[in-house]
Amino acid sequence: MAGICCGVVGEGEATAVIEPSSRASRRRRVEQLVPLKLMADAAPQTLASPGRKRQKLVAPRRGYEKESADAVVLSDGKREEESEVFLHKNQEQSSRESPKPLEVNNEVGQVCPKYGVTSVCGRRRDMEDAVSVHGSFSNKSHFFGVFDGHGCSHVAMKCKDRLHEMVKEEVEGKGEGVEWKVTMEKSFDQMDKEVQESSGPVMGSNCRCDPQTPQCDAVGSTAVVAVVTPEKIVVANCGDSRAVLCRNGVAVPLSVDHKPDRPDELARIQEAGGRVIYWDGARVLGVLAMSRAIGDNYLKPYVISKPEVTITDRTAEDECLILASDGLWDVVSNDTACSVARNCLRAQNPPSPPMSPGSNAEVGAASESSDKACSGASILLTKLALARHSTDNVSVVVVDLRRNHHL
Repeated sequence: MAGICCGVVGEGEATAVIEPSSRASRRRRVEQLVPLKLMADAAPQTLASPGRKRQKLVAPRRGYEKESADAVVLSDGKREEESEVFLHKNQEQSSRESPKPLEVNNEVGQVCPKYGVTSVCGRRRDMEDAVSVHGSFSNKSHFFGVFDGHGCSHVAMKCKDRLHEMVKEEVEGKGEGVEWKVTMEKSFDQMDKEVQESSGPVMGSNCRCDPQTPQCDAVGSTAVVAVVTPEKIVVANCGDSRAVLCRNGVAVPLSVDHKPDRPDELARIQEAGGRVIYWDGARVLGVLAMSRAIGDNYLKPYVISKPEVTITDRTAEDECLILASDGLWDVVSNDTACSVARNCLRAQNPPSPPMSPGSNAEVGAASESSDKACSGASILLTKLALARHSTDNVSVVVVDLRRNHHL
C-alpha cells in the first residue's frame, strides 16, 4: 500500500508483492523500499508550493570552476529578521561567561585547523567573490579570508593572491611580539595602494570592466580576514562581509558591518564632505552600499580601506569560526549560521550534501586540509542562503576550532 500512496508502483504490482509470505518475498519488499529512503534523504527539506515552478539558478563562469560550486534548485524558505548587534555587547556577554582558557599543545601548533569552503555564483550573472586559505603561513598562524568584489572581480582576486603575503611580511621576524592591529592596518593600506597603482585598461583575463571606464576606478572589494594562532583569533574587517565565532553554542560576532548609515560611519563620511543617500538602502553618494572597502578610488576619501581589528583569546569552549560574504548574512542570522555549523561538527556522521547534479566544482580549497564535517557545514549554509533567495554571490568558510581535534 505504501507503493500505491507514493505513486511508485501500480495497484497490480502492489498486490503481487503483498500476497506471498516467503522469506524471499519479504526480502524483495525490503529491497524495493530502499530506493524510496534514498530518494527521501536526497530531497530538499521542504517542497515548493503547488503549481509554482522552481527557479533554476545560474552556474558560475568557467573561470571559477575550481573555487565555485554550481547553484542548486531549492525550495522556499522564510527569512529570519536579524537585529543589529554591536561588537562590544557580545564581548561583554562573552566575558561574563568566564570561559576556560585554551590549553595549547605546541607540538601541533603548526597544523592547520580543519576547514570547509564553499563559494557559489548564486543568482548573480558574474562571480565576484574570492576565498583565500593558507595554513601555517607564518609563525604557527593560519590565514583565512573572504573577499566580496563589486564592479568587477579583479580587486577581490588581487586580494586573494596578495593580502596574505603582505600580512606575512609584516609578521615575519617579530616572534611573539606581533602588534596585530598595526600589522593588519598596514597590510590593508598596502593592499589598497597596490590596487590603485595597478589600475589600468587590462587587469587580467578575469577582468570584465566596462570599456568606457578603463581605469577601473569604480571597482572594489570587501575583505574579512582571520588569522588563527594557538592562543588568539585576529579578525580584520573592511566592508560588510562578516566573521562570527561559535563559542559554547553562542554566536559571538568578531566584526561589525561597515554600513553607511552606521552612526559612527555616517559621521565620518559627513565630516569628510560626503553624503549618504538612501537609494535602495543607504549608499555613499547614492552609489556604494558599504562605507569601507579596498579600491573604489572614485569614492575616496569617503570610502576608506582601514580595517577594524579585533583580537580574541581562544578558549576551550570555542567550536568553530564562520567567515562569509554578505550573500549569506543578508538572509541568515548569526545564531542560525552558528547552529547549523555546530550541528554539522557535532554529528557523528556529518552530512556531506551534494551540490547540483553534474557539478564539477571543488568544495574544499585544499584537499589535504578539507574536512567532511566542515565542508558539509559550509555547503549547508550556502544552500540555506540560496533557499532564502539570496540575490548575491555566497562564499562561506567554516573553521573547526575544537581543541579535541586539533589546536
